[in-house]
Amino acid sequence: METPLESFNRLRDEVAQHRAARERMALAEDADRRRLERELHDGPQQHLVAVAVNLQLARDLVDTDPEAARALLDELGGDVQRALDETAKLAQRIYPPLLESVGLAAALRAAAVSTGARLRVEVGPLEGCPPAHAAAAYFCCLEVLERAGEGAQAEIDVRILDGALAFEVVADSLLDTALGDLGDRVEALGGRLTVQSEHGAGVRMSGAFEARA
Repeated sequence: METPLESFNRLRDEVAQHRAARERMALAEDADRRRLERELHDGPQQHLVAVAVNLQLARDLVDTDPEAARALLDELGGDVQRALDETAKLAQRIYPPLLESVGLAAALRAAAVSTGARLRVEVGPLEGCPPAHAAAAYFCCLEVLERAGEGAQAEIDVRILDGALAFEVVADSLLDTALGDLGDRVEALGGRLTVQSEHGAGVRMSGAFEARA
């Protein structure tokens, strides 16, 4: 049985750990916002700038060189499509609509298509799973798929174990071992995450959350 001092020390440590996890989560969210800003600038924004420039050029050429104007308009179509594709990818990183509308399995399969991974997904019944836990699992798996690279073979298993969400993602290659602050994100929701990885040799990531009382 704990003494009053031992109980006080344990509670103090738990509070400190919770505060540290919240601080790491805030830093991770800030890093995500900066990364999204860079990706918006380097992706869709650049294509839209090209669209604006080519629209002006096409307008100037309509009367003097219709053929050149048509060629520019064809190029505009490509720029617009690339901007749409990259915007859709960024939207998947913020919060994929499929995750809320049709569930985790469909969202993960869509992520595999966008990253070029060859994916096998096994998702069991997830009744009662908190949306925040499903979202955390999705983003952990997405990070692995993106780092695995196009053509990588990956397997994802998600299910309810002991009343809480558990997931595992395995990929046969890993181009970049910088998997971000995923552990902090999971821990901030009362879970735990383990990652075994080696550059060029694949990765195994396992996560689990505590059951809600």
